[in-house]
Amino acid sequence: MPNYIRPKVAGATIFFTVNLAQRGTDLLIAQIDLLRWSVAQVRGRRPFAIDAWVVLPDHLHAIWTLPAGDHDFSTRWREIKAGFSRKLGETGRRSPSQHARGEAGIWQRRFWDHHIRSQADYAGHLAYCLSDPVTHGLARRAADWPYSSIQRDISQGRIAADWAGVAPDGRFGA
Repeated sequence: MPNYIRPKVAGATIFFTVNLAQRGTDLLIAQIDLLRWSVAQVRGRRPFAIDAWVVLPDHLHAIWTLPAGDHDFSTRWREIKAGFSRKLGETGRRSPSQHARGEAGIWQRRFWDHHIRSQADYAGHLAYCLSDPVTHGLARRAADWPYSSIQRDISQGRIAADWAGVAPDGRFGA
C-alpha cells in the first residue's frame, strides 16, 4: 500500500480535486444542500477560507487557504466526506451490508492536492476550477453554473460577470 506524504505548510493555499467512487453519477449536485451542510459543519470546527469551489455531478474542485499556524487539510476533507456520507446514509442510499460494516463507499479514498506556489499558479488553478463546468459541457459560461463560487466572486466584484476564464493549458506550477 502506498505511503502518501503530504506537505505540512501552515497557512498554505491548496488546490484540491475530490472524486466520487462511482464516476458518472449526479450525486453531488443532487445532494448539494447536504454537501454544503457538511462543509459548513467542518468550517465551524476547523476554519479555512474558500478561495474557489466548484461542484460537478461526480467530483469537485476547491482552492482553500488554511489559517496561519494550521496545516491539517486532510482532517478537514475526512470530516467533510464522513459528514456527507453519514447524513446520506440516513436517507437510505447505503446497502444494509455497507451500513453494517460502517462503509459508505461514496468517495474515492483519497483526493488530489496541490500547494499553490505563485500568483501565476493560483491564477491557473482558479481558471481551471471555475471553468470546469464549461469544459465538461455542463454550462456555456462559467457564470451559468449554479454550483460554483464564481457567483460569490461576481457579486463581490472580484470577477467580472462576463468572465470566461482562460482555458488552462496544463502548465500548472509556474
